[in-house]
Amino acid sequence: MNSEIAHLRQDYILQTLDETHIDRDPFRQFQTWFDQAVTAQLREPNAMTLATVTPDGLPSARVVLLKGLDEQGFVFYTNYQSHKGQELAATPEAALVFWWADLERQVRVAGSVEKVSAEESDAYFQSRPIGNRLGAWVSNQSQVIPNREVLEQRLHDLTLHYHDQVIPRPSHWGGYRLFPRTIEFWQGRSNRLHDRLLYRRLDAASWQVERLSP
Repeated sequence: MNSEIAHLRQDYILQTLDETHIDRDPFRQFQTWFDQAVTAQLREPNAMTLATVTPDGLPSARVVLLKGLDEQGFVFYTNYQSHKGQELAATPEAALVFWWADLERQVRVAGSVEKVSAEESDAYFQSRPIGNRLGAWVSNQSQVIPNREVLEQRLHDLTLHYHDQVIPRPSHWGGYRLFPRTIEFWQGRSNRLHDRLLYRRLDAASWQVERLSP
């Protein structure tokens, strides 16, 4: 093992996170931080790690893109027949992690997951670039394929098939909304004494804010 790995180290000094300067609504607080990540021109500020659990109880994680945020929760889209889709069907609970390294910030979210409405999925699907819409038809996500040529040929065939036509949303593709029970905001601080503020849902309209030890 490369011994230099143990010596990789970065001290965090950019910002602080104080209870007196946060929004009591975690969704508004998240929007503030997200807007700052966009303004800082971070690459893929909406990239987030999505953690689920397999039917056997094994953890499973991958990076997906946040595509919606409202007062209910965080929305992402995928193939319902993918590994994560099957895992969410068996256990509709998940966690999200946003990591904005240049701002020395992390946000963790945990809660229950439900499919968004067909209408919401349809509207988002039609907003996507044509190639992305075709890609949802091309890929049987997470399934084994013999080679890349299989994808390229199917894309070619579907491009011809849907030429000058509206590309419908596949029934196996759509959105999920994570309804958070907890949202934690983490701001890096010097000496690894980071600021961690946890919003814990009390009911439909109120949250408790707690400071966690780093």
